[in-house]
Amino acid sequence: MRAIEITAFGGPEAMQLTETADPVPGPDEVLIEVDSAGINHRDTLILDDVYPPARGVLPLPLVPGSEVVGRTPEGRRVLAMTQLLGGYAERVVAHESMVHEIPEGISDGQALAIGVQGMTAWHLLHTAARVTPGESVAVSAAAGGLGSFVVQLAQEMGAGRVIGVASSEEKRKLALALGADAAVDSDPQGLTERLIEANDGKLVDVVLDATGGETFDAALEAVAPFGRLVVYGVASGIPPQPVEVLGRLVSTSRSIVGFTLGSAMTRRDMYRDKLELLFAMTLDGRLEPQCGGVYQLSEAGRAHEDLRARRSHGKLVLDVSGWSA
Repeated sequence: MRAIEITAFGGPEAMQLTETADPVPGPDEVLIEVDSAGINHRDTLILDDVYPPARGVLPLPLVPGSEVVGRTPEGRRVLAMTQLLGGYAERVVAHESMVHEIPEGISDGQALAIGVQGMTAWHLLHTAARVTPGESVAVSAAAGGLGSFVVQLAQEMGAGRVIGVASSEEKRKLALALGADAAVDSDPQGLTERLIEANDGKLVDVVLDATGGETFDAALEAVAPFGRLVVYGVASGIPPQPVEVLGRLVSTSRSIVGFTLGSAMTRRDMYRDKLELLFAMTLDGRLEPQCGGVYQLSEAGRAHEDLRARRSHGKLVLDVSGWSA
């Protein structure tokens, strides 16, 4: 089968289109003929061997990608999550508990967007931040695959004011079009002041951050007493300093909450049931997953370059069934 493979860690240039052996399903696993594969920021960290849960332990060669839409041997169209790797290929195996039938009317891109970004957004708001009606919410990368879900879901659940944080005017306009009440520049310099100004001069109840570094510091200063800063990534590569941060929390009655979707995926009530809910919301028009670009399998490197350079918005997808050299 054709697959994207890396034999040495590096950037997008490390990915090569190659022929490799078909995967063989083990006990309780399903073989899936892949139509489309999703691209996540986590994939770029894996290529650089800096993804925290797997740093220094991933065997080479490897095939990136952890989510696909495809067909089972009996013809069911499904969304499937792999064990971190294997998705950028014509065939994958996935545990049967991670294989979910897709309702008619949901496109490949929509299903892939919902499977990771949509589910993460839902849990960031409901499970981690526990947003209540009327509270203000700010989200980083508001035009991205995940942030665009947060903007819509926060409005759906009755947030008082939704603030999108994005790196360009075009992306801020998209956040506003999706329902954000305000949108501000993501530059960490002056971010605290911009968030407060966008919230009508008040500190923000909930800030969702996946950047870390200076952005984390600026976001924390914008959080109101008894508010929550939810951390779901450290894209800057600079984690918070726990001792210094603890003093800032105690003195201001604020909380920092961490979240990763992997903690929820093994529980039906937290994953499968919520996945069905987001499919239903998409079908009835309450939710609009943002599909930011479709690339051929051979263009995986270019897709990663666009993602790293922040030239994209929404969910990026590899068209595997429509492969061309």
